[in-house]
Amino acid sequence: MRIDIPEGQHPIEYVWGDMVPGIGMAAANFSLSVYAHTTLGLREFEAARLRVAQINGCVFCLDWRTERDGQKVEEEFADAVTEWRTTDAFDERTRLAAEYAERYTLDHHGLDEEFWDRMTAHYSQLEIVELTMSIGSWLAFGRLNHVLGLDSVCVLPGH
Repeated sequence: MRIDIPEGQHPIEYVWGDMVPGIGMAAANFSLSVYAHTTLGLREFEAARLRVAQINGCVFCLDWRTERDGQKVEEEFADAVTEWRTTDAFDERTRLAAEYAERYTLDHHGLDEEFWDRMTAHYSQLEIVELTMSIGSWLAFGRLNHVLGLDSVCVLPGH
């Protein structure tokens, strides 16, 4: 860890809550909202989330699987996300979610008209905004936790 944590304190709660309570609690609420209020399907949600996690290298995010109504993606799903360009495991929306996450994370200036034509053919404007905010949350907070060395002790607040 890059931050000194007092004896007996939980690292995530200390850094996010005690050190910067005005920012940390707002960030935690935003992070939780992405999960609590999503309208996206589980597969496209997880494809985007896992692609960001793979790029960020966040240990916790790589191990985490979102559960909805008792359902999680299959074990092989993370490997399919890595191979999003060629996998047979994805429909077009799931493939686009992984592609968008990768391009947003690595080259957001390269999101060209051809890409947006494909996105708008498969996602509504509301879904695009939701996916964009979700990717932004995962990118920011996964990197924050990884850079500070908190990702090995991370748990989502409320879990």
